[in-house]
Amino acid sequence: MKLYPAIDLRGGQAVRLYQGDYDRMTVYNADPVAQAQQFIDAGAKYLHVVDLDGAKDDTTASWAASKSRSAAASATRRASNGILTSARTAAFWARWP
Repeated sequence: MKLYPAIDLRGGQAVRLYQGDYDRMTVYNADPVAQAQQFIDAGAKYLHVVDLDGAKDDTTASWAASKSRSAAASATRRASNGILTSARTAAFWARWP
């Protein structure tokens, strides 16, 4: 079985929405790259990244968080939601190590 810990990005932070409600958001880590590293350090081999800004507003506001470099590159990554085109997908992952 493959497990994909999810990192939901909103405003450059790792968050969770309660039942999809943007007004009921909990910030779990202000540094999503550090969150990715925590998952990897705990043994994760895969990461699932969700761009909530892109899903809601069709923006790339959360991408600033992906500029940081870390060992998160050692995990296989996949993305969803606000990353809607092949070009946007390539640009998003180019920012990760």
